[in-house]
Amino acid sequence: MHALLRKRDVRAAIGWIGVVWLSPLFGALLYFGFGVNRVHRKAQRLRGLKSPRLYGARGRGADRAMERLKTAVGAITRVDLEEGAVEAVLQSGDEAYPQMLAAIDAATTSVSLSTFIFRADGPGLRFIEALARAHRRGVAVRVLIDGMGGGFFLSPAYRRLRTRGVPAARFLHSIWPWKMPLLDLRLHKKALIVDGELAFIGGLNIAAENVLAEPARHPVRDTHFRLVGGVVQQIADSFDDDWAFATGEDTPERTRPPARETPGAPARAVASGPDHAVDQLALVLLSAITAARKTIRIATPYFLPEEQLITALQLAALRGVEVDLVMPAENNHRMVAWASAAHIRPLIEAGCRLWRSPPPFDHSKLMTVDDEWCLIGSANWDARSLRLNFELTVELYDAALAARLSALIDAKRGDPVTLADIDGRMFAVKLRDATARLLSPYL
Repeated sequence: MHALLRKRDVRAAIGWIGVVWLSPLFGALLYFGFGVNRVHRKAQRLRGLKSPRLYGARGRGADRAMERLKTAVGAITRVDLEEGAVEAVLQSGDEAYPQMLAAIDAATTSVSLSTFIFRADGPGLRFIEALARAHRRGVAVRVLIDGMGGGFFLSPAYRRLRTRGVPAARFLHSIWPWKMPLLDLRLHKKALIVDGELAFIGGLNIAAENVLAEPARHPVRDTHFRLVGGVVQQIADSFDDDWAFATGEDTPERTRPPARETPGAPARAVASGPDHAVDQLALVLLSAITAARKTIRIATPYFLPEEQLITALQLAALRGVEVDLVMPAENNHRMVAWASAAHIRPLIEAGCRLWRSPPPFDHSKLMTVDDEWCLIGSANWDARSLRLNFELTVELYDAALAARLSALIDAKRGDPVTLADIDGRMFAVKLRDATARLLSPYL
């Protein structure tokens, strides 16, 4: 009954009902151990219930596509638009790490860092030392590392931080069997907030493979962003929610820094994950696709969205929107690449253009619409980011930035993916890819 009434995903509801029907006792135990979303209930208790209200843009011009998109995303997220400015678009750790480390060293009041992967290698040790220096000089430092991506049992970076006295926590980390269901829910956010007025967000983890100038077995290209403006406080609020969720600690009351006089554009942080009542990220993506009139450009390392997003992209292409999707030619997760290959034929048939970016593996997550709107942050186009992971993205209504990111996405385009490529696979490969696609909700 609980699965029938509470599960948003029809496939999940049918699956769990089938398991319980086949084995009432064992199936019920499995469901209450693994199928009940306790994260959302806990988040509601910590966050409190928000009363509904209308957010976003209203008034004259509200019939324009971008104005309607502002209102839609505001209603989905219940977060107001703020001013936000991207001061720098940073390529991989080569450009991002020096600026992030300098910001930590310049911090005077607070440093908050959340990350999925934090290795205790060359770059990681530099971050550990910078965070320890900030802590010693009295800066309020908090570091939140995903319990799985941070190394699970060993967690070397976490342990080194704790040894140096730096307040650090692991998100949904446990070795106890009764907490095992939460292992599938990961903190995928990458955010550094300094003094409440400067933030770095994007897809960049903290690991040596993200520095392309240093030899690595599996180098990773990525894109990160340096932001200022009122939207930084929304990013900080998201970190506070995650810290309270992971540690149970109340966030101390802080005086907001005075707003910096920085020219900016309307911007909004979009936090998403199983702690929200609706699949916020999927709804934001659907709203943006629907708003498109001329172009949609997407760069993502993993492309395994659910059918409604596939359909929305098809419809956009069929109504004349230029849809360009860039994915890596070489993927670091083979099964994801296999499943994706079985997923994309309908898009090509509808007129979407798909491209492979040349090596090294490109982990960037970028989206632009009509060179007026862009979405940046940590989220991929897969079931994990859309439903299971705790993600952080920022939307910006900034034409100059959108045009710049569109050019960046275009520059990543390598060989096109054609119907001939899809049809030319050997039968065994098609069978393998189709089988992997069945597992796409769990990849």
